[in-house]
Amino acid sequence: MADRADADTTSDAADDATLPSSRPRRLGSRPRPPSVERLLTLVRPRRPPGQDPQALVATCRMVVQAERARLAASPDATPARSPEALADDVIALLEAWAGPPTGTVINATGVIIHTNLGRAPWADEAVAAAIAASGSLLLELDRASGRRGARFRAAEEHLIALTGGADALLVNNNAAAVALAVGLAGRGGRVVVSRGELVEIGGGVRIPEIVRRAGARLVEVGTTNRTRAVDYAVALDAGATVVLRVHPSNFVQSGFTESPDARSLAELAHRHGAIVIDDLGSGALLPTDLFGLAHEPTPAERLAAGADLVTFSGDKLVGGPQAGFIVGRADLIARLRRDPLARAMRPDKVTLAAVAATLGLFRAGLAAERIPVWRMIAASVESLRDRAQVVADAVNGAPGTRTGPATSAGRPVPEAVAKAIDTTATLGGGSLPGERLASVAVAISAPGAGGPERLLAFLRAGEPVVVGRIENRRALFDLRSVTPIDDAALSRAIVSALRGHAAVGRGR
Repeated sequence: MADRADADTTSDAADDATLPSSRPRRLGSRPRPPSVERLLTLVRPRRPPGQDPQALVATCRMVVQAERARLAASPDATPARSPEALADDVIALLEAWAGPPTGTVINATGVIIHTNLGRAPWADEAVAAAIAASGSLLLELDRASGRRGARFRAAEEHLIALTGGADALLVNNNAAAVALAVGLAGRGGRVVVSRGELVEIGGGVRIPEIVRRAGARLVEVGTTNRTRAVDYAVALDAGATVVLRVHPSNFVQSGFTESPDARSLAELAHRHGAIVIDDLGSGALLPTDLFGLAHEPTPAERLAAGADLVTFSGDKLVGGPQAGFIVGRADLIARLRRDPLARAMRPDKVTLAAVAATLGLFRAGLAAERIPVWRMIAASVESLRDRAQVVADAVNGAPGTRTGPATSAGRPVPEAVAKAIDTTATLGGGSLPGERLASVAVAISAPGAGGPERLLAFLRAGEPVVVGRIENRRALFDLRSVTPIDDAALSRAIVSALRGHAAVGRGR
């Protein structure tokens, strides 16, 4: 098999330069990459046992094609790279594809649930559950009978206990949860939404598009800033069967605003035989006001106020993997579970296990202690200040990180480059917009070539990747969004980046 696969490269040889790289190029001739066959002779002895030779051939072709394109872009000014250097590229690619993903990230932005950095970091228990579930799992097997049973229900049972819903269903994200739920209106059925709640969520997805894609008809009521119960009543009198409330979790309205309270709207809908679906977006399972934040409505509160179904996310204020939760009436959940779309939207076994572990921490009363999002929210400013000072001292104490001489008591002394400063952090991820948390950051003054932008670029190119922010021409590394176990790595990364920044400034 290996001989046949390797023999496939002969057709490429005619198109590539077949001469050894040591042979001098004729004056004025165009630089060309080595042939695929030449490259294969260099990489074959370095391949691991059992590697499919077709993969080796395909990668060599890709590297040669990339080199050919590079040379064609500027044929007169660009020398051809040696076959040995291209062989190193082939081996590096193959090793990278076969190895685990790299790019550990330290989120020092001060945005706790950072959408661009994967939203909520998982609890250790969720990580362990996901690893265990990557093998065999009693996913749909009854332990007692040994026969096929109900699909893994631990996460749904936790949701029932935590929200007071009669039943619960998991799907792969909250947009899917809303789309599945509004499908209860039926093909062409009318779904009433206040104009002030026609929000756009991540990725440009909009509530009107979700409703229409579900096959229902959107009925807009009220105005952008004021919607009253009578507005809903008109639509319900005209035959609407679903009222969809959308919590504005990613924006704030203030000033001349009005909307009916959850209980009175539910009573109005039920008198017309309609159902109420309450989309909470982030979906807090802990009372946010106890942590110095504005009160975020909980699923339990909205169900108690009369909502028939409540939908919310798993990877925001719940602090777990990406998932969508639907809790509420058992008969409606049963209908959703039978919907063919529910199968297309259901999470895999690893997500189910990690969600169950995350929700289990809420049920055990350990969420604020063990779920990173809530641990970050609950961290005291005093503890953050202590940590920031330790990081700043480590940076200032490392050789090659001071910015230059300063004067103190008539003597020249090195100037501290890192300082612990008070700042504010935010939740992010569309959760509690406008709310700020007092925080402490390590501020780095980075004068010279590129300033703080270049310093942050060095940190993004390092390992681990560190992402900070810029304020007042300083690079800030906010400790509220950094897990304490990463403090030492953050210090080392900043020191390394400062040395690189200084070298660039000296023109090296």
